[in-house]
Amino acid sequence: MINLKKNMPIVRSDGPIGLFGGGHIGPGDLNLVLNRVTSVVAADGGAADLVESGRIPDAVIGDFDSLESRIREKIPTDRLFPIQEQNSTDFDKALRSVQAPMVVGAGFLGGRLDHQLAVLNALVKHQDRPCILLGEHEVVFHAPPKIALTVTPGDVVSLFPLARVTGRSWGLEWPIDNLVLEPHGQVGTSNRALSEVKLHLNDPGLLVMVPRVALDQVMQAFQSGQTGRWPARAE
Repeated sequence: MINLKKNMPIVRSDGPIGLFGGGHIGPGDLNLVLNRVTSVVAADGGAADLVESGRIPDAVIGDFDSLESRIREKIPTDRLFPIQEQNSTDFDKALRSVQAPMVVGAGFLGGRLDHQLAVLNALVKHQDRPCILLGEHEVVFHAPPKIALTVTPGDVVSLFPLARVTGRSWGLEWPIDNLVLEPHGQVGTSNRALSEVKLHLNDPGLLVMVPRVALDQVMQAFQSGQTGRWPARAE
């Protein structure tokens, strides 16, 4: 549903929203996401892959500096939502402007490192909006207060804090119990699953990376209603 009220989400959905960026979208990524969502949103130039595939996004959100005119003219004007401020990325603008149980994003990982870092910053900044990002080899998400993941024993489960985080884990080769994870100190990359992985966290700010083939398991975890949700950060 498109919402035009000021200070309200632009798009609301009772099911997962697919969010597409202007970065690299690998072979099959488009259909992989489209087959799992109920609404489709593009962040600025991310509309191109959708339009060229024959899918018109429900909304295009961004500053429109990378939305080519040939693509823009194929999208109904009531689906275009320019946000002109330059203090945030198009991913940030789009993520904060949608409301759904979960967002699945493609076209945001890979490419320039500074772009990826800005995306990961926004992922943690908007901690109240569950979002899973699809990469070439992994999926990345901001850990909710608790989550249980049915992954294959031996799978890499990397944990990277963008803030000071503490918590408990089950099913990891190297548990995080009694550790303080922080970006300039202890991190948890290249950990491995021994069985089902469970995380209970005391603080927001932890990025979780698991193999790309675990996308459906991560989505199921978020859709279980058992994860909890961090409150929105104070502006």
